[in-house]
Amino acid sequence: MTPRLRSVTRVFGVVAAVSVLTAAIAAQGRGDANATQEKKPLVEAIGTTDPGKLPPGGPTPRMADGKPDLSGIWFAGVIGRPSAWSRTRPERIVEEPVPFKPEVAAKLKALSRAELEALDPTVNCLPRGVPGMFTMNPHPSELFTMPGTFIQLVEAGNQWRRIHTDKRPHPKYPDPLFNGNPSAWWDGDTLVIDSVGFDERTWISGNGWYHSDELRVIERLRRPSKNYLEYQFSIEDPKVLTKPWTSGWRQFTLGQDDDTLLENYCTNEQNSDQFRKLVDQEQNKK
Repeated sequence: MTPRLRSVTRVFGVVAAVSVLTAAIAAQGRGDANATQEKKPLVEAIGTTDPGKLPPGGPTPRMADGKPDLSGIWFAGVIGRPSAWSRTRPERIVEEPVPFKPEVAAKLKALSRAELEALDPTVNCLPRGVPGMFTMNPHPSELFTMPGTFIQLVEAGNQWRRIHTDKRPHPKYPDPLFNGNPSAWWDGDTLVIDSVGFDERTWISGNGWYHSDELRVIERLRRPSKNYLEYQFSIEDPKVLTKPWTSGWRQFTLGQDDDTLLENYCTNEQNSDQFRKLVDQEQNKK
């Protein structure tokens, strides 16, 4: 069975389960002759199971040079492959409030829901950028690490990046790129990616947090055990923030051996056009 068919099958499984349960209840309620009076087992439907956290899975895999091997397909959260039936609550991320400049905070607060959606780079078929490839991405990522190289493939938008991990210097005059111009190295068992020179059309997070041409992002990746990957990022942007800010650690869990990334392209701006119409309607009411 192909990965896409597996995904579709899981969705239809949920629909079928709910349909069966609904039909059985309806039949019993109207005294259907075919309805049995014995107590039926609970049919699993959306929100009825809690698989719990994945176990650590064993020690951290390592490359030939002794550094952690971050390779694998990774899903956000602590349960591995997403489940349509899961009701496991996401882990709460502990972090300090973002120190926006007052005028930036006021601008973000004034955005309506429709405006947020209309301006969202992902709705407009733009790359998620950095750190959005991790933080604004509900789809899995596949990582490959080997001595001297880090590669990230993202299912959403079929995005990718390849980074040398030999701490080579940033370009003197960096081109503005969606993923920035990176310099990466290993600090013990933590991979550090320090990037500058970003295209200003990306966001830091889905609340409209935009950035300036002076953005600097420092990412940290570590693998404390076989089944877990942890990600943290720091933001420096003197035009938007009053001081640098560091996020809490986000957790990702390893997929199964038969998981694979699916083809996923953003092919039009139909969604963004719909949200722009809502924005126009809101402005006309003012």
